[in-house]
Amino acid sequence: MKFGAYLKVIFETIYIQCCDLKYKYKLMEDDFTMSDNISSSNLEKIHFILKSTPPRTTFSQDMTDEERNIMLQHIAYWTEKQKQGIALVFGPVLNPTAPHGIAIIEVENEDQVPKLIAEDPAVIASVMTTEFYPMKATLPQ
Repeated sequence: MKFGAYLKVIFETIYIQCCDLKYKYKLMEDDFTMSDNISSSNLEKIHFILKSTPPRTTFSQDMTDEERNIMLQHIAYWTEKQKQGIALVFGPVLNPTAPHGIAIIEVENEDQVPKLIAEDPAVIASVMTTEFYPMKATLPQ
């Protein structure tokens, strides 16, 4: 299955297909810069998109009290990562047939990503499974 996201940027549109690592973009060069995720030795920060999948499609409607507490810990964990400048954005995707969570993170090297995922309380408790893909992020300068 293709995993993609369609993002609107002020005055411009970016289309990214993470699995195929294909992208088309039209940007005002003075306003944006694209990160280079090809090399982990890159001195600049690199970006990844994380996709977290719950154990069932009805999870948000019928989670147990224990699962709800774990999800509160999960939110607190990623909120702290956001305060640290690692998680740029995160949250649930409200797709009724395939609900999941998304995070876009910024790290110094790819080796950090599995550690961030492994320390997520929802992953530790097996409430979520998380996969990640490199992302050619376009950021405001």
